[in-house]
Amino acid sequence: MCGICGFVSKQKITLDQLKEMNDTMHHRGPDDGGEEIFAGKEGYQIGMAQRRLSIMDLSPLGHQPMHARDGRISVVFNGEIYNFLELREELQEYPFCSNCDTEVIIAAYLKWGIKCIDRFNGMFAICLYDRETRDVYLVRDRIGKKPLYYEVDGENLIFASELKPIMKREGFHKKIRREVLSRFLFQQYINAPETIFENVYKLEPGSILRFRDGEIKIWKYWDIKKVYHEMQQRPVTDYEQAKAQLKALLNRAVVCRMIADVPLGAFLSGGYDSSLMTAIAQAHSKEPVKTFSIGFCEERYNEAKYAREVAEYLGTKHTELYIDEAEMLDLVESIPLYYDEPFADSSQIPTMLVSMLARKDVTVALSGDGGDEFFCGYNIYENVRMAQQLDMLGGLTHGVCGLPGLRQMGLEDKLPFRVRVIAGNRNRETKTQFGAGNYVTRANRMVKGEGMPCHYPVESGYQVSDWQVRRMLLDMDTYLPGDILCKVDRASMKYSLEARCPILDKDVMEYSFRMAHNLKYEKGNKKRILKDIAYDYIPKRLLERPKVGFGVPLDKWLRGPLKEQLTDMCNRDYLNRQGIFDAEFTADMIENYMKTGDGGPATGANYSKLSWSFFTFQQWYDAYMR
Repeated sequence: MCGICGFVSKQKITLDQLKEMNDTMHHRGPDDGGEEIFAGKEGYQIGMAQRRLSIMDLSPLGHQPMHARDGRISVVFNGEIYNFLELREELQEYPFCSNCDTEVIIAAYLKWGIKCIDRFNGMFAICLYDRETRDVYLVRDRIGKKPLYYEVDGENLIFASELKPIMKREGFHKKIRREVLSRFLFQQYINAPETIFENVYKLEPGSILRFRDGEIKIWKYWDIKKVYHEMQQRPVTDYEQAKAQLKALLNRAVVCRMIADVPLGAFLSGGYDSSLMTAIAQAHSKEPVKTFSIGFCEERYNEAKYAREVAEYLGTKHTELYIDEAEMLDLVESIPLYYDEPFADSSQIPTMLVSMLARKDVTVALSGDGGDEFFCGYNIYENVRMAQQLDMLGGLTHGVCGLPGLRQMGLEDKLPFRVRVIAGNRNRETKTQFGAGNYVTRANRMVKGEGMPCHYPVESGYQVSDWQVRRMLLDMDTYLPGDILCKVDRASMKYSLEARCPILDKDVMEYSFRMAHNLKYEKGNKKRILKDIAYDYIPKRLLERPKVGFGVPLDKWLRGPLKEQLTDMCNRDYLNRQGIFDAEFTADMIENYMKTGDGGPATGANYSKLSWSFFTFQQWYDAYMR
């Protein structure tokens, strides 16, 4: 786990400047740093830099940039190639001098070319420079576990694991991409390929970018839609067969993620996913696995007692930390420093705290991320299934309400909320993203000018008739990499901690696509097969309960200790000078919310989520733009 940055540029960037860019990510790699600049063809310079968090081969032999023995290839790399030992067996003709996975990337490229990426099972962001072909490649892992930003400035390319190095480049223009803001306020994150800045992009998960002589070409080597349909050609319908195979794949995924030359532990919330990952790790460990959980003094947010029960049953070496609101509030100011792009998923705060706790004892932590998206765990999936069953009736209701005379009466607006949602859900591209109409309206009204739609109008591209499956695929493309994995990456790297996700193993993901959907969901039983595997390790009584998750009392904060700050942020004079938001509408809405909890007259809705998105954007703006 590290941070990388660099450039391919005709602009004069010195080694000192490259080092300054690199050092903005010191938290991602406090153990070592390396920067080099090479002369390319046609007046280009190639700069490569890395901050290293030493996990495999702690010796100086793992230093980056790393070069091929013949000097043809140079690489900087962030992440882990979990099957590097297997690949190394196939690459014995290469004269290895280290025991780290970075050198396997070089050897694999020399043997198989850029198609070597298809053989890698891991989480990674890679920059590879081939002097022979003059190609510079940027590569991001299949599901987007590791971040990779890039800026296109004329014929120049600048890249980094975070935005800070790019912002540090001399001559960088901080021009906000306004069209993403309404969607950000609603979704609470900015999904790839967009970023907050113009001319700066996130390389999408499963993608390769090639820069050659000023020309950029980008393609997908692993695409969720394509892989899903390919895997469906070899369906698995037998439950016991699927359970046995998935269990074996999960065991292999956990075991290869336990390979490290530094202390390793696991996040343990007491839910199905983290408990299962911990149980498998404990089954393969010669000593008690170190587990970590956060407890909340407010009982309705607290899952620590469940995690403790699971830890006691498994026999792990468990550490828990109870925190109060004051400790969580203390972290609010640090959000823009480590999430250097607007990001408003408030569970980032407890995720930072559990990362801080784990880092005191370990350098690597296993997590259960991905279980909900790949095995149908979120409550929204239940709502989506019901909405599909009622869609025909909703269309009929919408048609009747649109008849002459009835339309003028505004009959549809007078329907009960749930009926109104189903009736109004007529866009075939957003069928599984219904509801929250007031939020969408207000997010659009808050920002000046036209923006992207708040929902993702892409659903027909999945070519899946089952709405539940379609929404799961959409979440894998958007919410999982854009929100969940971004949250965990920045929170863990704040404390120089590597988080590993066995459920997001390539083989596990692809096998899940082969499974008949009723193996994952049956008559309201979400994550059916994953739960059954968990029961092989942990008694059902310790796991079966409503899902809670990492909660933060946003409404209490925004209308309490953060109220003065939020009031300053929506000052009309300031908003007019800023020129981004509709000053009158935004100020009225947030002032109304702070007084009543509502976003405006007669809305009957709590707008803490939208107000928190606005708060985190203004916090980010204050840190980087003022």
